Amino acid sequence: MAMSAPHPVQEFFSIGEVCQLTDLKPHVLRYWESQFRFLNPAKNRSGNRVYQRREIELIMLVKHLLYTEKYTIEGARQKIEQYRRSGELKPEARRALATQTVKDLRAELKAVLAILEGSAPPNAGAR
Repeated sequence: MAMSAPHPVQEFFSIGEVCQLTDLKPHVLRYWESQFRFLNPAKNRSGNRVYQRREIELIMLVKHLLYTEKYTIEGARQKIEQYRRSGELKPEARRALATQTVKDLRAELKAVLAILEGSAPPNAGAR
């Protein structure tokens, strides 16, 4: 689940910025807001949506579940509720998961590199 990291100093993001960060169209974000009650960005004085980093993380999770894992909207709602109940959406749990994911990706990349360099048989990186 790849995502360009938001700028560390920026707290609030416009819908346009969120679209760039998540590679989604504004109408998709607005539709998801109607389907996932936890996606409820605040609005500024002009009435424009302003998203916080936490909401962007949830948008990326929804995107991953719908587009990569092929969940239905209802299935994604249930999965996110399951994550919430189990504590997997807490920051420390997300950090631990991210650290493990990076370790797994490094191992896979090393296996691919070994194959490309000819020092490992082609099925060495297979799971």
